[in-house]
Amino acid sequence: MEDNSSSSSMVTGFSQASFLQRTLERLSSTQCLKVNTEEAVAVIALQRYLSEQTEGQQVDSYSYDVTVTDGVWRAKCFVHPALNHLVHSNILRTGTDISITQCSFVYNERRLGHGYICIEKLRCGAQSSAVLPRIKDVSALPMLVKHGMERSVVLQSDVPLQVSRKHYLALWNNDDPEGDIWTSGSSSSDTVLDVSKITLLCSLESCFRKTWTPLPLLVKIIHKSRLRYYGKFGLKIDYPYQAYFEVADQSGTMSLVLWNELCPEFYQRLTVGTVLYIQNYTLKQSYSNRSRPQMDHHKMKTFNSVEICLNPRKPTSVITVISPKSVLPQWGLPEVSYQFTTRSELEKLSNNSACDVIGLVTFVGRVERVKSKGNKGPEKYWTYRWIHAVDGTTDLPFILEVFSSSQPEVFSRICPMTYLVCTQMRVCRVEGSLPYLTSSCETQTFITGYHKGQPYVSDPRVKSFIQWTKTLKDNVVLQKTAVGGHYCYPRPPKTFTQSMADASAQTPLVAAADLKKELETLQYREHKKLALQGQITAVRYMKHPKTTGGTEEKEVADACEQAAPDTHIHSSAAEQILASTLTSASAERISVSGRKRRIQTRKATQSSMSCESVLAKRRHQDTEEGQEQGEEENHSESEEAQDVECRLNENQDSNVASWESSSWPKQRQEVSEHLCHGGLYQDSVSRRFTFDEKNILLQQSNLQPARWTPGQSADTVPPMVWPGYYQVTILGINKQIAVDAAYFPVVSSDEPRAVGLPQDPHGNTMLSCLSSGFLCPLSDTANHSESALPEPEEVLATAGELEDTHVVCILDLCHLGGDKVEVLISKVYRVTEVSLD
Repeated sequence: MEDNSSSSSMVTGFSQASFLQRTLERLSSTQCLKVNTEEAVAVIALQRYLSEQTEGQQVDSYSYDVTVTDGVWRAKCFVHPALNHLVHSNILRTGTDISITQCSFVYNERRLGHGYICIEKLRCGAQSSAVLPRIKDVSALPMLVKHGMERSVVLQSDVPLQVSRKHYLALWNNDDPEGDIWTSGSSSSDTVLDVSKITLLCSLESCFRKTWTPLPLLVKIIHKSRLRYYGKFGLKIDYPYQAYFEVADQSGTMSLVLWNELCPEFYQRLTVGTVLYIQNYTLKQSYSNRSRPQMDHHKMKTFNSVEICLNPRKPTSVITVISPKSVLPQWGLPEVSYQFTTRSELEKLSNNSACDVIGLVTFVGRVERVKSKGNKGPEKYWTYRWIHAVDGTTDLPFILEVFSSSQPEVFSRICPMTYLVCTQMRVCRVEGSLPYLTSSCETQTFITGYHKGQPYVSDPRVKSFIQWTKTLKDNVVLQKTAVGGHYCYPRPPKTFTQSMADASAQTPLVAAADLKKELETLQYREHKKLALQGQITAVRYMKHPKTTGGTEEKEVADACEQAAPDTHIHSSAAEQILASTLTSASAERISVSGRKRRIQTRKATQSSMSCESVLAKRRHQDTEEGQEQGEEENHSESEEAQDVECRLNENQDSNVASWESSSWPKQRQEVSEHLCHGGLYQDSVSRRFTFDEKNILLQQSNLQPARWTPGQSADTVPPMVWPGYYQVTILGINKQIAVDAAYFPVVSSDEPRAVGLPQDPHGNTMLSCLSSGFLCPLSDTANHSESALPEPEEVLATAGELEDTHVVCILDLCHLGGDKVEVLISKVYRVTEVSLD
């Protein structure tokens, strides 16, 4: 057993010190190894790819390889599919330690000299790694390879362990280039070209379906689409990618399609403004159902009946990227044209029209994911973030919904105080809200550091914007910035309409049982908006936010080992009990040292636990399979006594203002399940941007990276402090299931959520606050207007109108990683505000 680049002396010297090496040696004599050790390894890479299709076996759509290190060796291992849920919930993630408790060695029966370690059971450690700080250079550590497999390229390169797959996908979406196969940078040609024998785009339509020898094309790229991955089970294509470009010459514009392995080779080299000399292309009829950029402003003829195809073979297309300095004026190639719109002009644009924008970023929301609709292949997610940007033409910002545009290096670095350009954005108009802009397939984004050489730098609108920014003072603008937190736009409409004709155009109304399923299947940073009908039976004002830190995550890890063959649930019993018992009410009274105690040793004397939490815990213990994994079962009498004590003390708790309906005490005993996700987390609240905290704020608002880097820190910025939030208990219409949701009202016009919020005055009753989303009137620090907002006790004093009131609640769900699931109320409708279309 040796690394192909290491000496035998190195192997001997490391033998006793390396847990990974000892484990691989033991796997030589046994098929499956159970490891009883507390030794930890650090996760330094987590990579995803389309699973191999196994006959007669139900497999997840995607598989994962994990690269770990013990500080001496690195090892790339296969994650058993039964552990995939740990990746989906971001429990198994880079930059943290794990303890491998069961593994096996798997040989590839169809290929000589290839095999790998399969991790079947593991324990996840604390939030920060104890192994990584001891390593100076992770990339310098040798890769551990089993003796006889030293020539295996797969084990030591950026290729999946499942050898039928040739490349990795981005960890959280299918749109971003991922891995070493993607050629970056510009490799252009200064070769003198013979352009005397070329054909113009206008002549290609007449050549279609004829036998002809294609003459070369000389074109300029004027639009570029994001990547499309179309891989699926059974597809015998190694690199199933496609990308569209709109190209132009002096005769007009036409679509060009880059296929399969040409995408890794050329996609990142082909940018808007690039000039290409193309040989050995083919023509095919245009695909009618795809999106197209709006190009009226180019004032060129568009040829839509055929498209140019560049293929890796049959025939092998020849693509020459021409250096900008070699482009001659006599070629007659058109200039790239833009249609920049100012914020003051946005109101005049019609719905779905396209525009380009430039602005100074003032707010960047966290990156979230949404499941692709109508996708027939493997499950696919889009990644997106909300952004505010100002251009000085009005006090209002652009509200931008920016999806990943296959530019991960730009998308992940968007932050306040940067100049942002977004091209081919589409106007969205929704009744009752300000217009906003959303990405199209052809949107390209650029930030400070990426503008150089882009064709738009000479546009008059861009120059005017730059002049305006020179009049600004950084310290003044910084006071108006924010990063992260919950943000959804537009606000729900005044009337909730359930349309039978167009279900996709509405927030789906779900049964309470379906809501439970949605919460259980939600993946990391996945966002869903759902409607639930029922009645509000209790409201509590929580003065401090619910927080979960590394200590509590360690409790979960200690309480239950994550295993491959033996477990079929998304979280351990301990995790589910943790979620139900550590409500905000208990969290605000339990000290840091108290949180270190294991969950199963909590005694009935902890009277600070809320009644709802105790009852929820008992329901979990009654129904949860797998409670034998370390949970004590002999506290029923103590907990019953605690229920009584809790009810007696609940109204005496001066730190918590609350209301409950007269029927709730009895109904609470009869519900079959109480879903206790009603807390507010640090990740739910946006915070002020500062340059000193830039890197950590970017990390927190971005998705978990697929590779660990030395700059990736587990440090956190100081916790947010804000007044509090309302925990609202909603009882489903059939009174079988209840759910807790957090209501976090907008209280200041400085908040990003206040932009575009309809601010019709209301009486600050509990129901009017839930319906409007804000406390009236909003304070305005810019104009030194500090309105006297009502105290929570004043608002809750009006909650009696909720008694037996049939309502529809709009809920925003987002999985924040680990056991943190955000459930927020964005609006409550009375029955009189609901219609059936």
